Amino acid sequence: MHVALTGATGFLGLRLLRRLLDTHRSVTVLAHAGSGDALHRITRFFALTGAPEAFVAGLPGRLRVVETELERPWLGLSGRAFQELADGLGAIWHSAGSINLEGGLPELRRTNVEGTRHVMELAAAGRARPVVHHVSTAFVAGSRREGVVYEDELDDAYGFENAYERSKYEAEVLVHAWSREHRRPVVVLRPSILVTDLPPHPDLPSHPLQVIERIMRDARRTAGPGSPDHDGAASAGARSAGPGGRPRIRLVGHPHGHLNLIPVEHAAEVMVRLAGLTPSGGVDTYHVVHDRDVPVPTIVTLLERLVRLSIDLVATKPDDPSALEALVDFYPGLTAYLTHRRRFDDTRVRALFGPSAASGRVDLDHLWSGLAPRDPVTAGPSRTPTAAFPSARYA
Repeated sequence: MHVALTGATGFLGLRLLRRLLDTHRSVTVLAHAGSGDALHRITRFFALTGAPEAFVAGLPGRLRVVETELERPWLGLSGRAFQELADGLGAIWHSAGSINLEGGLPELRRTNVEGTRHVMELAAAGRARPVVHHVSTAFVAGSRREGVVYEDELDDAYGFENAYERSKYEAEVLVHAWSREHRRPVVVLRPSILVTDLPPHPDLPSHPLQVIERIMRDARRTAGPGSPDHDGAASAGARSAGPGGRPRIRLVGHPHGHLNLIPVEHAAEVMVRLAGLTPSGGVDTYHVVHDRDVPVPTIVTLLERLVRLSIDLVATKPDDPSALEALVDFYPGLTAYLTHRRRFDDTRVRALFGPSAASGRVDLDHLWSGLAPRDPVTAGPSRTPTAAFPSARYA
């Protein structure tokens, strides 16, 4: 069975590709047209993360790169090329998408909804009736901040924290409609927040939490007098300083809140294992989440370290926001997650895989390892042991 993967050069896609290459002799990579040399970026990732030299050297012979445009009908291919691609596939993994928390809904719909629509059209066109594995997100649960979220739930009754969540929800609705119309199985995989303890490197995809760090840094610089200078000291007009002279910022959050974060490497492993199950014939949805949530105070401590601020959690938005507080609040959905106390039910995965479904611990040290700035001269190229690349077993 031949498999195609979208988003293969992304944070999750590279880990999925690594797992798929364990069980498939070759993989078709549906790369974004004009985005650069996908094969080079893929081989660079594996070289930096400890893959054996023979594995890296063999990648050009195992990967077929097809440049596509998700936002366009037929993926931007000619009718003949689209049909030939579809007919050669036994499975399609759709991992590509925009995770831009700052993006507007029209922009996100083009990538996350219309892109999904065109991938489903590829699946419908294939003579071998390829099974689709659609990577969604546990955050299609939207603004529901308490209680238990079950895998069979999919509604917009609670609204959404941002346009990203809504676009992923709409993509899932589309997948359900496609499955009913074509009477075809789809596997929907809903990971929570993906993280890694692999140190940052300019040739590796950005850690998803780096976007939050960047937003807060940009807001701090733009705020001017109410923000710290380059040494982290509070400048004139700043709010009362915290430890070390760092300016304080008030963020709405719950001291007993918690968020689900899962190592991306483990998430990819679980997803590929789930793909090996016989689908039911409809839509099979799985929460790919950690068995233990991360407390919000841990996230706060991480942000304080990264952005050199002192953060106070408050129950409601301040009536007298500083310039920095107003700018941080400008980004929709950025700080809303600090109020979450919900839990994602993953009974299906745990029942299927038992103890092996449990992830390694995600704590402050794990998160810091994957985000802390490194000296490019002294930082090592890899923290992933060669043992992470077992002998292949092809399907």
